[in-house]
Amino acid sequence: MPPFPPAYAAAFADGRRLREEAHRRRRVAGRPYDHRHHARGRVVFALVAVLVALTIASDGGVLLIGGGMLIGLATIAWILVLLASPMLVVAGIVIAVTKSQRRSRLRRGGAAGTAPLPARPAAPPRPDLVWAHARRRFDALRSAYAAYECDPMAVLRLPALADVAVPSTARFVDAFAEAVALATERYPARAFAQRFIEAVEREERAWAAAVGAAERSRDARFSPAERDLLEQARRLLEIVGSSEYEQERHTALRQALRKLRDLERRTGWQLPSPAALALEQRARGVLAAS
Repeated sequence: MPPFPPAYAAAFADGRRLREEAHRRRRVAGRPYDHRHHARGRVVFALVAVLVALTIASDGGVLLIGGGMLIGLATIAWILVLLASPMLVVAGIVIAVTKSQRRSRLRRGGAAGTAPLPARPAAPPRPDLVWAHARRRFDALRSAYAAYECDPMAVLRLPALADVAVPSTARFVDAFAEAVALATERYPARAFAQRFIEAVEREERAWAAAVGAAERSRDARFSPAERDLLEQARRLLEIVGSSEYEQERHTALRQALRKLRDLERRTGWQLPSPAALALEQRARGVLAAS
Protein backbone atom coordinates (compact mmCIF):
# COMPACT_ATOMS: atom_id res chain seq x y z
CA MET A 1 0.00 0.00 0.00
CA PRO A 2 1.51 3.45 -0.90
CA PRO A 3 1.94 6.00 1.91
CA PHE A 4 -0.77 8.61 2.50
CA PRO A 5 -0.26 11.88 0.65
CA PRO A 6 0.68 14.82 2.87
CA ALA A 7 -2.66 16.43 2.11
CA TYR A 8 -4.53 13.44 3.59
CA ALA A 9 -2.47 13.51 6.76
CA ALA A 10 -3.02 17.26 7.15
CA ALA A 11 -6.76 16.81 6.68
CA PHE A 12 -6.90 14.06 9.31
CA ALA A 13 -4.94 16.18 11.78
CA ASP A 14 -7.15 19.21 11.15
CA GLY A 15 -10.27 17.14 11.71
CA ARG A 16 -8.93 15.79 15.00
CA ARG A 17 -8.15 19.32 16.19
CA LEU A 18 -11.65 20.59 15.34
CA ARG A 19 -13.29 17.69 17.25
CA GLU A 20 -11.18 18.28 20.34
CA GLU A 21 -12.06 22.01 20.32
CA ALA A 22 -15.78 21.14 20.05
CA HIS A 23 -15.50 18.78 23.04
CA ARG A 24 -13.79 21.48 25.09
CA ARG A 25 -16.53 24.02 24.27
CA ARG A 26 -19.21 21.55 25.41
CA ARG A 27 -17.40 20.93 28.68
CA VAL A 28 -17.07 24.68 29.32
CA ALA A 29 -20.81 25.12 28.68
CA GLY A 30 -21.57 22.56 31.42
CA ARG A 31 -22.72 19.66 29.19
CA PRO A 32 -21.45 16.24 30.27
CA TYR A 33 -18.83 14.66 28.14
CA ASP A 34 -20.18 11.66 26.25
CA HIS A 35 -17.35 9.13 25.97
CA ARG A 36 -19.55 6.84 23.93
CA HIS A 37 -20.13 9.55 21.32
CA HIS A 38 -16.37 10.24 21.21
CA ALA A 39 -15.70 6.52 20.73
CA ARG A 40 -18.25 6.33 17.95
CA GLY A 41 -16.56 9.29 16.25
CA ARG A 42 -13.24 7.48 16.39
CA VAL A 43 -14.77 4.38 14.84
CA VAL A 44 -16.35 6.36 12.01
CA PHE A 45 -13.13 8.27 11.42
CA ALA A 46 -11.17 5.01 11.30
CA LEU A 47 -13.65 3.49 8.82
CA VAL A 48 -13.39 6.53 6.58
CA ALA A 49 -9.60 6.38 6.72
CA VAL A 50 -9.60 2.69 5.79
CA LEU A 51 -11.99 3.31 2.87
CA VAL A 52 -9.82 6.16 1.59
CA ALA A 53 -6.74 3.97 1.81
CA LEU A 54 -8.47 1.13 -0.03
CA THR A 55 -9.59 3.53 -2.73
CA ILE A 56 -6.06 4.83 -3.26
CA ALA A 57 -4.64 1.34 -3.25
CA SER A 58 -7.05 0.19 -5.92
CA ASP A 59 -6.17 3.14 -8.20
CA GLY A 60 -9.79 4.31 -8.28
CA GLY A 61 -10.79 7.67 -9.72
CA VAL A 62 -10.19 10.80 -7.53
CA LEU A 63 -11.94 14.08 -7.00
CA LEU A 64 -10.37 17.42 -5.99
CA ILE A 65 -12.29 19.31 -3.29
CA GLY A 66 -11.78 22.77 -1.70
CA GLY A 67 -9.37 21.76 1.05
CA GLY A 68 -6.90 20.37 -1.40
CA MET A 69 -7.70 16.81 -0.37
CA LEU A 70 -8.05 14.11 -2.96
CA ILE A 71 -10.85 11.67 -2.20
CA GLY A 72 -11.65 8.65 -4.33
CA LEU A 73 -15.08 8.53 -5.92
CA ALA A 74 -15.68 5.07 -4.43
CA THR A 75 -14.72 6.45 -1.02
CA ILE A 76 -17.33 9.20 -1.33
CA ALA A 77 -19.95 6.58 -2.13
CA TRP A 78 -18.99 4.55 0.96
CA ILE A 79 -19.11 7.66 3.13
CA LEU A 80 -22.61 8.52 1.86
CA VAL A 81 -23.76 4.97 2.60
CA LEU A 82 -22.35 5.14 6.12
CA LEU A 83 -24.03 8.49 6.76
CA ALA A 84 -27.37 7.39 5.33
CA SER A 85 -27.51 3.99 7.04
CA PRO A 86 -28.77 5.27 10.44
CA MET A 87 -31.49 7.30 8.72
CA LEU A 88 -32.56 4.29 6.65
CA VAL A 89 -32.74 2.11 9.78
CA VAL A 90 -34.83 4.72 11.61
CA ALA A 91 -37.16 5.10 8.62
CA GLY A 92 -37.62 1.32 8.44
CA ILE A 93 -38.47 1.15 12.14
CA VAL A 94 -41.01 4.00 11.81
CA ILE A 95 -42.70 2.30 8.86
CA ALA A 96 -42.87 -1.05 10.67
CA VAL A 97 -44.36 0.52 13.82
CA THR A 98 -46.93 2.46 11.78
CA LYS A 99 -48.07 -0.68 9.97
CA SER A 100 -48.29 -2.59 13.25
CA GLN A 101 -50.43 0.13 14.83
CA ARG A 102 -52.71 0.21 11.78
CA ARG A 103 -53.22 -3.56 11.96
CA SER A 104 -53.97 -3.31 15.69
CA ARG A 105 -56.61 -0.64 15.07
CA LEU A 106 -58.23 -2.76 12.40
CA ARG A 107 -58.35 -5.77 14.74
CA ARG A 108 -59.96 -3.63 17.46
CA GLY A 109 -62.67 -2.42 15.10
CA GLY A 110 -61.04 0.22 12.94
CA ALA A 111 -59.43 3.57 13.43
CA ALA A 112 -61.02 6.37 15.42
CA GLY A 113 -64.04 7.80 13.67
CA THR A 114 -64.60 4.74 11.52
CA ALA A 115 -67.08 1.92 11.99
CA PRO A 116 -65.97 -1.72 11.65
CA LEU A 117 -67.23 -3.64 8.70
CA PRO A 118 -70.31 -5.70 9.61
CA ALA A 119 -69.69 -9.43 9.88
CA ARG A 120 -71.28 -11.57 7.24
CA PRO A 121 -74.36 -13.28 8.77
CA ALA A 122 -74.12 -17.03 9.07
CA ALA A 123 -76.21 -19.01 6.66
CA PRO A 124 -79.32 -20.48 8.31
CA PRO A 125 -79.21 -24.25 8.79
CA ARG A 126 -81.04 -26.35 6.27
CA PRO A 127 -84.51 -27.26 7.57
CA ASP A 128 -84.19 -30.89 6.51
CA LEU A 129 -80.94 -31.27 8.45
CA VAL A 130 -82.49 -29.72 11.55
CA TRP A 131 -85.42 -32.12 11.24
CA ALA A 132 -83.06 -35.09 10.83
CA HIS A 133 -81.20 -34.10 13.98
CA ALA A 134 -84.48 -33.85 15.89
CA ARG A 135 -85.47 -37.26 14.55
CA ARG A 136 -82.26 -38.81 15.91
CA ARG A 137 -82.87 -37.23 19.32
CA PHE A 138 -86.44 -38.54 19.30
CA ASP A 139 -85.27 -42.06 18.48
CA ALA A 140 -82.68 -41.97 21.28
CA LEU A 141 -85.21 -40.81 23.86
CA ARG A 142 -87.78 -43.37 22.71
CA SER A 143 -85.15 -46.10 23.13
CA ALA A 144 -84.32 -44.91 26.65
CA TYR A 145 -87.98 -44.83 27.63
CA ALA A 146 -88.58 -48.30 26.16
CA ALA A 147 -85.56 -49.70 28.00
CA TYR A 148 -86.98 -48.37 31.27
CA GLU A 149 -90.47 -49.74 30.68
CA CYS A 150 -89.19 -53.19 29.69
CA ASP A 151 -86.94 -53.59 32.75
CA PRO A 152 -88.90 -54.56 35.92
CA MET A 153 -85.89 -53.76 38.11
CA ALA A 154 -85.58 -50.25 36.66
CA VAL A 155 -89.29 -49.67 37.20
CA LEU A 156 -89.10 -50.83 40.82
CA ARG A 157 -86.09 -48.56 41.39
CA LEU A 158 -87.97 -45.49 40.01
CA PRO A 159 -91.66 -46.28 40.43
CA ALA A 160 -92.69 -42.61 40.12
CA LEU A 161 -91.51 -42.56 36.48
CA ALA A 162 -94.18 -45.18 35.69
CA ASP A 163 -96.94 -43.44 37.64
CA VAL A 164 -99.05 -41.00 35.59
CA ALA A 165 -100.51 -39.70 38.86
CA VAL A 166 -97.16 -37.91 39.33
CA PRO A 167 -97.44 -34.51 37.53
CA SER A 168 -93.95 -34.59 35.99
CA THR A 169 -94.53 -38.10 34.62
CA ALA A 170 -97.93 -37.10 33.24
CA ARG A 171 -96.41 -34.12 31.41
CA PHE A 172 -93.75 -36.34 29.88
CA VAL A 173 -96.29 -38.92 28.72
CA ASP A 174 -98.33 -36.18 27.00
CA ALA A 175 -95.23 -34.66 25.33
CA PHE A 176 -94.03 -38.10 24.23
CA ALA A 177 -97.42 -38.92 22.71
CA GLU A 178 -97.37 -35.63 20.77
CA ALA A 179 -93.89 -36.30 19.37
CA VAL A 180 -94.87 -39.84 18.39
CA ALA A 181 -97.91 -38.49 16.53
CA LEU A 182 -95.76 -36.01 14.56
CA ALA A 183 -92.87 -38.39 13.78
CA THR A 184 -92.44 -39.39 10.13
CA GLU A 185 -89.92 -41.59 8.39
CA ARG A 186 -89.06 -38.93 5.79
CA TYR A 187 -88.80 -35.17 5.85
CA PRO A 188 -92.37 -33.81 5.69
CA ALA A 189 -93.63 -30.38 4.74
CA ARG A 190 -91.65 -27.60 6.34
CA ALA A 191 -94.42 -26.44 8.69
CA PHE A 192 -95.10 -30.01 9.83
CA ALA A 193 -91.38 -30.62 10.36
CA GLN A 194 -91.14 -27.51 12.52
CA ARG A 195 -94.00 -28.78 14.69
CA PHE A 196 -92.16 -32.07 15.15
CA ILE A 197 -88.91 -30.29 16.10
CA GLU A 198 -90.70 -28.24 18.75
CA ALA A 199 -92.47 -31.35 20.08
CA VAL A 200 -89.14 -33.16 20.46
CA GLU A 201 -87.72 -30.23 22.42
CA ARG A 202 -90.73 -30.27 24.77
CA GLU A 203 -90.43 -34.05 25.11
CA GLU A 204 -86.74 -33.84 26.05
CA ARG A 205 -87.37 -31.19 28.70
CA ALA A 206 -90.30 -33.18 30.13
CA TRP A 207 -88.26 -36.41 30.23
CA ALA A 208 -85.39 -34.73 32.11
CA ALA A 209 -87.84 -33.22 34.60
CA ALA A 210 -89.68 -36.53 35.10
CA VAL A 211 -86.46 -38.51 35.65
CA GLY A 212 -85.19 -35.90 38.11
CA ALA A 213 -88.45 -35.94 40.08
CA ALA A 214 -88.47 -39.75 40.17
CA GLU A 215 -84.86 -39.83 41.38
CA ARG A 216 -85.71 -37.46 44.21
CA SER A 217 -88.96 -39.07 45.31
CA ARG A 218 -88.10 -42.76 44.79
CA ASP A 219 -90.85 -44.63 46.67
CA ALA A 220 -91.97 -41.71 48.85
CA ARG A 221 -95.61 -41.99 47.73
CA PHE A 222 -95.94 -45.40 49.37
CA SER A 223 -96.61 -46.10 53.02
CA PRO A 224 -93.96 -47.94 55.07
CA ALA A 225 -95.76 -51.28 54.61
CA GLU A 226 -96.07 -50.68 50.87
CA ARG A 227 -92.40 -49.72 50.61
CA ASP A 228 -91.58 -53.04 52.32
CA LEU A 229 -93.51 -54.91 49.63
CA LEU A 230 -91.67 -52.96 46.92
CA GLU A 231 -88.27 -53.68 48.47
CA GLN A 232 -89.10 -57.39 48.88
CA ALA A 233 -90.12 -57.62 45.23
CA ARG A 234 -86.82 -55.97 44.17
CA ARG A 235 -84.74 -58.41 46.23
CA LEU A 236 -86.62 -61.43 44.90
CA LEU A 237 -86.08 -60.30 41.31
CA GLU A 238 -82.37 -59.86 42.02
CA ILE A 239 -82.28 -63.50 43.12
CA VAL A 240 -84.05 -64.50 39.89
CA GLY A 241 -81.32 -62.81 37.88
CA SER A 242 -78.31 -63.94 39.89
CA SER A 243 -78.97 -67.34 41.53
CA GLU A 244 -77.13 -70.36 40.20
CA TYR A 245 -79.89 -72.73 41.30
CA GLU A 246 -82.90 -73.17 39.06
CA GLN A 247 -85.31 -74.08 41.85
CA GLU A 248 -84.29 -70.98 43.81
CA ARG A 249 -84.91 -68.78 40.79
CA HIS A 250 -88.36 -70.31 40.25
CA THR A 251 -89.34 -69.81 43.90
CA ALA A 252 -88.08 -66.22 43.95
CA LEU A 253 -90.01 -65.36 40.77
CA ARG A 254 -93.31 -66.73 42.12
CA GLN A 255 -92.87 -64.78 45.35
CA ALA A 256 -91.98 -61.57 43.48
CA LEU A 257 -95.15 -61.81 41.39
CA ARG A 258 -97.18 -62.34 44.53
CA LYS A 259 -95.66 -59.25 46.18
CA LEU A 260 -96.36 -57.10 43.13
CA ARG A 261 -100.00 -58.22 42.94
CA ASP A 262 -100.39 -57.40 46.61
CA LEU A 263 -98.86 -53.94 46.04
CA GLU A 264 -101.19 -53.27 43.12
CA ARG A 265 -104.20 -54.31 45.16
CA ARG A 266 -103.24 -51.94 47.99
CA THR A 267 -102.15 -48.87 46.01
CA GLY A 268 -103.42 -49.20 42.48
CA TRP A 269 -99.83 -48.82 41.21
CA GLN A 270 -98.74 -51.43 38.71
CA LEU A 271 -95.86 -52.24 36.44
CA PRO A 272 -95.96 -50.79 32.93
CA SER A 273 -97.25 -53.23 30.33
CA PRO A 274 -93.83 -54.06 28.82
CA ALA A 275 -92.33 -54.87 32.24
CA ALA A 276 -95.37 -56.88 33.29
CA LEU A 277 -95.24 -58.81 30.02
CA ALA A 278 -91.55 -59.60 30.55
CA LEU A 279 -92.29 -61.01 34.01
CA GLU A 280 -95.27 -62.94 32.71
CA GLN A 281 -93.21 -64.59 29.97
CA ARG A 282 -90.56 -65.51 32.50
CA ALA A 283 -93.19 -66.93 34.84
CA ARG A 284 -94.62 -69.06 32.04
CA GLY A 285 -91.23 -70.53 31.42
CA VAL A 286 -90.87 -71.28 35.09
CA LEU A 287 -94.28 -72.99 35.29
CA ALA A 288 -93.61 -75.00 32.16
CA ALA A 289 -90.33 -76.24 33.60
CA SER A 290 -91.90 -77.18 36.97
